[in-house]
Amino acid sequence: MYTENTNSQYFDPPDFRPNMVYFPAKQGVAVKGAVLICAGGAFMFRGDANEGTPVAKAFSELGYQSFVVNYRLRPYSMQEGALDLGRAVRYVRKHAAEYGMDEKDIAVIGFSAGGILWGEELLNFDGAVNGTTIDPDYLPDELDKVSADASAVGMIYSFYGRLSVASTDVEKFKNSDLPPAFFAYGTKDPFVREFEECIEALRQAGVPVEDHVLQGWPHGFGAGDGQWIKDFDHWVTNIFENN
Repeated sequence: MYTENTNSQYFDPPDFRPNMVYFPAKQGVAVKGAVLICAGGAFMFRGDANEGTPVAKAFSELGYQSFVVNYRLRPYSMQEGALDLGRAVRYVRKHAAEYGMDEKDIAVIGFSAGGILWGEELLNFDGAVNGTTIDPDYLPDELDKVSADASAVGMIYSFYGRLSVASTDVEKFKNSDLPPAFFAYGTKDPFVREFEECIEALRQAGVPVEDHVLQGWPHGFGAGDGQWIKDFDHWVTNIFENN
C-alpha cells in the first residue's frame, strides 16, 4: 500500500495499526454509555488536537466511557477505514460489562471526514457483517461475531456520503437500519447545503434527526464552546433510556 518516501506522503508510518485511546468516565459519575469519536482530516490526517482528545475528555466528564478511534488513512480506502470503526464498536460492545454499561448504549461521533467514515460503517457493517465484504482475504475472528451496530450517531459538520458530496439516497437510507442522527454545523460552513440535503433525505427515509445550526460558525470548530456536547448528551441520554 505504501510507496517510497512515505514520510512525505502519508500521515502514519507503514507499521501503523488502528487503535483506540480510552478516556474513562469521570469517577463518581454514573456511567451513561460509550462514545466513540473520530476526528476528521480529509482522510489525509486525524485532527486529534481539535476534534479528538478535547471532545473525549468533555464526554468523560459527563459520564461516558469515551474513545478516540485512530483509523487508517490514505493510502488505505474508506472501506478499510470503516472496517477499523466496526472493529472498534465490536470491541467496546464485547467489553461493555467491564466498562460498567449496557452493550446497547454505544454512540458514535465523527467530525467532517470522521463522520463520513462513520456513515460508511453504519451503512455497510450492520450487525455482524465483517471485513470479507470488502476484502476476500480478510480472516474473521471471534470479535467479528459481535454486532457493530450503534444506537446513535453524531454528524458534526459531516454527513453520509463522500468528501464534499452528501448522499441523498432515500432508499439506501430506508434499507440500512440507521440509528437516530444528531447534526451540528455552522452557517459559515461551505458544506451547509450538503448537510441540509442529507438531513432532508434521512427524514424522508424515516430516520430520526435532530439538527443544531450554529449561526456564524465555520467548518472545523471542534468542541467549540461545549454547548453542542451538552445538547448531544441530553439527546443521546434519552435514546439510551429508551433502547
